[in-house]
Amino acid sequence: MASGSSPDSRWALGALFFATVTVFADLYITQPILPLLSHEFGVPAPTAALTVSVVVLMMALVSNAWGPLADAFGRKPVMVWSCALLALPTLLCAGAPTLPALVLLRAAQGILLPGVTAIAVAYLGDQFAGPKLGPAVGGWVAASVTGGLTGRVGSGWIASHLSWRAPFLVFGVVTLAGALGMACFLPPSPRGVAVSVRLAFRDMLGHLRHRRLVGGFLIGGSVFFGFIGIFTYLPYYLTAPPFGLSTGSVSAMYLVYGAGVLTSIVVGRLSGRFGRRSLMATGFLIAAGAVTLSLVRMLPVVIVSLIVLCVGMFFVQGTAPAFVNATAREAKGGAGALYTTFYYLGATFGSVLPGYAWQAYGWPGVVAACLIAFGLGLVADLVLCA
Repeated sequence: MASGSSPDSRWALGALFFATVTVFADLYITQPILPLLSHEFGVPAPTAALTVSVVVLMMALVSNAWGPLADAFGRKPVMVWSCALLALPTLLCAGAPTLPALVLLRAAQGILLPGVTAIAVAYLGDQFAGPKLGPAVGGWVAASVTGGLTGRVGSGWIASHLSWRAPFLVFGVVTLAGALGMACFLPPSPRGVAVSVRLAFRDMLGHLRHRRLVGGFLIGGSVFFGFIGIFTYLPYYLTAPPFGLSTGSVSAMYLVYGAGVLTSIVVGRLSGRFGRRSLMATGFLIAAGAVTLSLVRMLPVVIVSLIVLCVGMFFVQGTAPAFVNATAREAKGGAGALYTTFYYLGATFGSVLPGYAWQAYGWPGVVAACLIAFGLGLVADLVLCA
């Protein structure tokens, strides 16, 4: 698949991107239906948001295990089996009788999701070299954005017409299809020198001594903190006065993710011209301006701010994974796994801490928390990655 131009390589990329869409859709199933869960189980916003935060917390905790496993046993089999197993807790969520049961099953999803998300960029690094890597990674990030869009919009739409349980059934079946597609169409990565799991872990942890890689990891965590903080508490903002939107209308707001799809594709091609660090810094500034704009309590302005936020977010996320992959000289699977760990640690805190800011200060508190995160990411780009 190195050339990226043959029919087989197009099928392989299509299979990987489709699986990516499915796993990211699974991640975000509950985000647009949080008010429904609050009503169903009689819990406040931060408690219902555990169905989001527990997934990203588990992803943060276990992502650093998936990378070395893939380095030791091969990237394709690890991605295929983790995606196939992911379908089971996804389907079981539909029958969860209580919120604790739902949270537990969502945690199981979070354990399995990094089997794809933490490995895919390293897999692409095996298949593409030099200037071809940026567009390939940009395409993968675009698929992840499409997955987030699909999960948010699709889940909200299905739940508004059926029930909050129905989206889990739909996406569980689609996840199985994603695993089957990778099994059929992905070529294996080139096999290098065999490495033990213990040695793979040691090499992965060695990346934490690399200043520029640590900067890349912090960039991933900070940008996702701010991004998921805004979109997790957006339903509460938009269903309250003066907006008063329905669940279906709020889920339609996630269509702004389309801007992220286009941005990811374009940024992957711009990185060779302008440099990855410049693009990431630009993305943080755009995102900061966007969340500030969302304070204007007029629906058209809020919609514009969300579109601009997606552009800023994916200026960063469309570039940072390739920056980490290119900067790591060895154990690239471990480097990608560490990036994913920091990325979802940021999401874990971003899905919880702004909730307390919401309770204390309303939407301005959420915005302030996210601006602090973007500022930390900008510092990491300018200082650590230099």
